[in-house]
Amino acid sequence: MATETSGPTGLAGRYASALFELADSQKQLDAVAADLGTLRRMMDESADLRRLVASPVIGRDAQGKAMGALLDAVGATALVRSFTGVVCQNGRLRDLPAMITAYLAELARRRGETAAEVVSATPLSEAQMTTLSETLRRLVGNKVSVNARVDADLLGGLIVKVGSRMFDSSVRTKLQRLRLAMKGVG
Repeated sequence: MATETSGPTGLAGRYASALFELADSQKQLDAVAADLGTLRRMMDESADLRRLVASPVIGRDAQGKAMGALLDAVGATALVRSFTGVVCQNGRLRDLPAMITAYLAELARRRGETAAEVVSATPLSEAQMTTLSETLRRLVGNKVSVNARVDADLLGGLIVKVGSRMFDSSVRTKLQRLRLAMKGVG
C-alpha cells in the first residue's frame, strides 16, 4: 500500500498519465501545467486548502464543490476542473499533490528536461530561480524543469531533489545533525 501513490505505475502516475494524454490530445499541455502549478502553489500557501485536500472526514461532494469553486475563481481550464472533479468523486483528492508532481515530471521527461523539486523556507525570487535553474542545468547536463514549493519548517536553506539525488542544505537538517552530534559527546 505504501507504493500506491508513487512512481509512474502507481495510482498518482496512472491519473497523471490519463490527464497528460487528454491534455496532449486537446493541445493543452502547457495550460494544464500552468493550472496545476497554480494549484500546487495555492496548496503550499494555504493550510486550509491542505486540510481540505487531505481530510478523510470531508465528504467527496463537499470537496468537489470547494475545489470546483476554487478552480473557477482562478480561471482554470475546463480539463483541469473536470479532472479534479473526477479525482474528488473517486475519493482520491488526498493524492492530488502526487498527481500534480507526476504530471509535471512526465511533461518534463517528454520535453527532454530533467525535473527537479526544490523546497525552500521562503518563496524564491525570479533571480534566485534563474540562478538555481542555471546551476542545476550545469550539474545535470541538460535543461532542468524546476518545481518549487515552500516549507516554512525548514527555517532556511534549500532541499533540492533531482532524480534519485537529494541535496539538503536546510537549517532544520543542520540543527538535527548538530543535536545528534551533541548527544554523542555527552
